[in-house]
This record gives sequence, C-alpha cells and structure tokens, in this order.
Amino acid sequence: MAGGGGSTESGEPEFQIAPMIDVLLVLLIFFMSITSAQVAEIDKDIKLPVAADAKKKEDKNAMFEASVNVRWIAAKQQSIIKLDNRELENEEIVNILTQLKNNNPTYRVIIRGDRDVPAVEIQKVMALIAQSGIDDISFSALNKDA
Repeated sequence: MAGGGGSTESGEPEFQIAPMIDVLLVLLIFFMSITSAQVAEIDKDIKLPVAADAKKKEDKNAMFEASVNVRWIAAKQQSIIKLDNRELENEEIVNILTQLKNNNPTYRVIIRGDRDVPAVEIQKVMALIAQSGIDDISFSALNKDA
C-alpha cells in the first residue's frame, strides 16, 4: 500500500516538490511587488543629467531612503519639488524627513533633479534636507545620454 510520504519499505521520506514550488512562487510575487513599488516613485518627466563617471548605487539600504524629484518648468521659471511623488510644501517636506530620520538614523535621500534645473534650486532642496538632519544625500544621474 502506498503512503503519502514515501515507501514504508526503505524508511526514507520522499522529497515533496509541490510545497517548494508554492514557496518559490510566493517569494517571486513578493519581490515583484517590491520592485514595482520602487519603480513607481520615479518621475518620468525628469530628464536626468549625464555624468560620465556615474556609478550604480548600492541597493543595500533601498528601504531606508526617500527620493526628492525636482522638475523644472521653463515657461514659469520655477521648480516643482516632490517627495516620493507627492508635491508638498517646504515645511511639510522638512517635517516628514525629520520624522523619518528620527525613526532611522541611517536614513538617506536621493535627489533626482532635471538637467535644466538651476543649481540654486538644487541648493534649496539640499538646505531642506539638511534642516531635517539628514546628511546622507545622493544625486541621481545617467552615465550616458539615453
């Protein structure tokens, strides 16, 4: 008579492959959902500057970072600042970043500035980040023109 866990004659259990496939599918769905959530934070309207020596970032602290998108509207000569795709007032940005920094001392911010944004506007964004106490700032750039 055949049992569910292997033959009774040899005494060794058989390897069950169906539960392993279930676990792998759950992990695949989990990682796909995390990846799509991080991609959603990128503002597609921003044309990043080109830096020939740009290096790919390390993803070790991807869960402990915020992205600040700075888009330039040439017609109005003004910048639009978004924190994780939410357009907020400067005080709100400082308050949110301060709270995130207090929760995690290793919190970092990535500035994604449009290539047309004047340096003065980027300095204003850096001052907002500094007011929140965050000192780990990175800039997003391309290593070749797309």
